[in-house]
Amino acid sequence: MSFFSSALKKAAFLFLITATVLSSKAQQKNYVLIGTADSEAQIISKAANVVPSQRQLRWQQLELTAFFHFGVNTFTDREWGTGKEDPKVFNPSALDARQWVRVTKEAGIKQVILTAKHHDGFCLWPSSYTEHSVKNSPWKNGKGDVVKEVAEACKEYNMGFGIYLSPWDRNSALYGTEAYNDYFVHQLTELLTNYGRVDEVWFDGANGEGPNGKKQVYDFERWYQLIRKLQPTATIAIMGPDVRWVGTETGQGRETEWSVVPANNLEQSSIAANSQKDIAFKPQGDMMGEDLGSREKIKTAKGLVWYPAETDVSIRPGWFYHESEDAKVKTPMELTDIYFNSVGRNGVLLLNIPPDKNGLLNENDVKNLVAWKSILNGIFKQNLVKDAVLVNGRKGNGKLLFDANDATVLSAAGLNNMIELKLNGPKKFNVLALQENIRKGQRIEKFILEYQTGGEWKKATEGTTVGYKRLIRFDAITADKVRLRILSSRLEPALAEMGLYYFEKQ
Repeated sequence: MSFFSSALKKAAFLFLITATVLSSKAQQKNYVLIGTADSEAQIISKAANVVPSQRQLRWQQLELTAFFHFGVNTFTDREWGTGKEDPKVFNPSALDARQWVRVTKEAGIKQVILTAKHHDGFCLWPSSYTEHSVKNSPWKNGKGDVVKEVAEACKEYNMGFGIYLSPWDRNSALYGTEAYNDYFVHQLTELLTNYGRVDEVWFDGANGEGPNGKKQVYDFERWYQLIRKLQPTATIAIMGPDVRWVGTETGQGRETEWSVVPANNLEQSSIAANSQKDIAFKPQGDMMGEDLGSREKIKTAKGLVWYPAETDVSIRPGWFYHESEDAKVKTPMELTDIYFNSVGRNGVLLLNIPPDKNGLLNENDVKNLVAWKSILNGIFKQNLVKDAVLVNGRKGNGKLLFDANDATVLSAAGLNNMIELKLNGPKKFNVLALQENIRKGQRIEKFILEYQTGGEWKKATEGTTVGYKRLIRFDAITADKVRLRILSSRLEPALAEMGLYYFEKQ
């Protein structure tokens, strides 16, 4: 075999020709079935054209979301309640949901999720289906509704609003029986119909014993269908069809994070029961491994699904407020590291900020959130390639990479998958930011950033997946010419944004 033929085969494998692109909207869905006769090239092509649903795209663009863990545990100084708490312990002296939402918005957060009911079964709204709720607490003489106050604050500040409803209920006598699924549907219906738009519904997989000593068989499919009916734009996480858990509560995403992953329950019969636009059941498969979506993983898959990662962590050691942890709030630099390792690794960060016994975000948390936002503002204030000139392409095309629009794309295929930029004078930088237009799929598998010095090209940094956003820090470099080489991609890369920044370490 000649070198020329070998090179052609390699190029075809790494950058499948655009003629194979499934370009029509009808073909681009957030799932795809893999046939037993599909070749490896066909599987790669299919994987490149799996795209997020509209609700998944909106969710990914949030980047930063917040959790408010608040309830009887706040007042009993526990992490997990028993379900036997007296509702009278719930009595915040100065609850101000507007403060919660205002502070989080000022920190750059775009959406909040409230623990409407945790494992203890205590409801932060006056549910008609239980006495274990705020209606039997002294707070506002039993007339209060925390869910309502948070929902109204979100509307006022133009913030996304989400709810967490614990499937495990240590208070309900129905838990462990089929009747509990009806009970859960009733409460879920209250939350989805009485508070306006709900942007995210968050379930976990906790499944312990109830008062009768039994565990519940959850009817998740029924719950998903109810959410799709009552709040069709809401994402369902993390025990749900739209968003998966990254796998840890450290705030650290994977070095290589694919949003397109195999699903072994993606079959024609299950798809037929859905809308044909996106799925309404939880994909099953390995969602915890270090490698979820490489070529090696997808080549034996029965189906592929867009199933992005949510990366959760608490600003404190615990998830509920504890006075003993006031001096243990994560520092602004720790939060910055978490940002780079979550949002910067193709994830959405869910940062828990628990209100205190007064019903306020504690001053220690607020202070560090403000300082964290200041650090991020400083890092990303000036994109050092914004005034750069594209050396190896049509004049002016390079601006597509710095137009702050993740829907535009600079075609790299016509540039030999290399983007060479002449900066506006020597610049000092140590942060690389890349974004793909995920409306076209997630495609980039490997890249390298190089800089020119003394007439030679040297490596600044390298990486694997990009997805919605990739951020990489490296030792500071000063140069006036850089190039990004995409070493491997599934079909033509869909690079939307590129940035170089300088991070002054404190």
